[in-house]
Amino acid sequence: MTLAVAVAGAMFIGLVAYAILGGADFGSGFYDLTAGSTSRGAELRTQVDHSIGPVWEANHVWLIYVLVTWWTAFPEAFAAAMSTLIVPLLFALLGIVLRGAGFAFRKYSATIGQARLYGAIFAGSSLIAPFFLGAAAGAVASGRVPADGDGNVWTSWITITSLSVGAVAVASCAFLAGTFLTADAVRASREQLAEQLRRRTIGVGLLTGALVLGALASIAQDAPTLAEGLTGRAAPLIGTSIIGGFLSLILLWCRRSGAARFGALLAVGSVIVGWGIAQYPWLLVDEVTIAEAAGAPATLQSLLVVAALAGIIVLPALAYLFRLTQTDAWTHH
Repeated sequence: MTLAVAVAGAMFIGLVAYAILGGADFGSGFYDLTAGSTSRGAELRTQVDHSIGPVWEANHVWLIYVLVTWWTAFPEAFAAAMSTLIVPLLFALLGIVLRGAGFAFRKYSATIGQARLYGAIFAGSSLIAPFFLGAAAGAVASGRVPADGDGNVWTSWITITSLSVGAVAVASCAFLAGTFLTADAVRASREQLAEQLRRRTIGVGLLTGALVLGALASIAQDAPTLAEGLTGRAAPLIGTSIIGGFLSLILLWCRRSGAARFGALLAVGSVIVGWGIAQYPWLLVDEVTIAEAAGAPATLQSLLVVAALAGIIVLPALAYLFRLTQTDAWTHH
């Protein structure tokens, strides 16, 4: 394994972690948005606040890690992507910022009207961010980001592949969030809320599966290089994702919400890993490979050392944070 591939692998691990942990965080906005009126949706919104409150900022550590690694290890490819995909990435950034502001300000609103406004900003931005991140990923995967960065800032991502991937990203986030919120509601002894979330999550899961099939069909027509990888070396992971999705739905149907979370994680995680394997060795599909985009060997070596140290220092702290939130879910109520 070359240094460049090792660094790209370390970066991709961060991307998978952000898609799963940050994705479940983003997806909670869907349930907040569709919770209903102030009085009817109060219990669900309280559960959302309690479930994501301790971790929503920590989850964005992964995005920072991915971006810093990308621009340090593969600077020209990073510049090309940022130049061509400036529009969807700016919208994604706007969504992340507004989402955090809305979530924080809602708790300290002086009036019901202010709380509704900030709540709407939080919920809407939670859907905007994953959609545009997915659209940007679809542009890269379909080979529409040229190596020199002079791709069209609109037509590069307003395509069937990008829009399909964006929709799948939103639905996958909502499905992940639904499984976690259902399990949290069960632990909090909120039986009626848990049942409501269970039914809605099953519906979201079925919709997500349909969107994934539609995205795969569009990729087969619009992104041949990625399609070849998905039907070739990544096919076992796509199959694993399908199995994980079905398993999660069955467990939700059987009211095994705690176990359903692992099926959802398997479904989403496998398809993302499969995408990475299918795209290999390209960093910008059909334009630049990982080896061609790599920076100086000394830089790559330093990044691997930093990534290892970060894993030793940061991962135990994050694991402890998640453990505390799970313990609190048991004892707080």
